Amino acid sequence: MKASKIAYKPVGMAMGALSGVLAGALFKQVWKQLGHEEDAPDATDEHHTWREILSAAVLQGAIFAGVKAAVDRGGATAIRRLTGAWPG
Repeated sequence: MKASKIAYKPVGMAMGALSGVLAGALFKQVWKQLGHEEDAPDATDEHHTWREILSAAVLQGAIFAGVKAAVDRGGATAIRRLTGAWPG
C-alpha cells in the first residue's frame, strides 16, 4: 500500500466526521434563511407537505455531498503536499 494512501486513512476519517458536522450546521443555517423552522421536517411528519419534505431532503443531500466533496478534495490535496503523492 502506498504511503500516501496509508497517511490519508486517519486524515480521511477525521475529515469525514468534520464534514458531517459542517454540513449539518450549514444546512440548518440555509434552511432558516429560506424562512423555515429551525429543523427540517421528517419524512413521516404529517403536518408538512410533500413539497416541503422533498425540498428539505434534496437541499440537505446537495449540501452534504458538496461539503463532503470539498473536504475530501482538500484532504487529498494536503496529503499530496505532505507526501508528494496523491492518495488513491
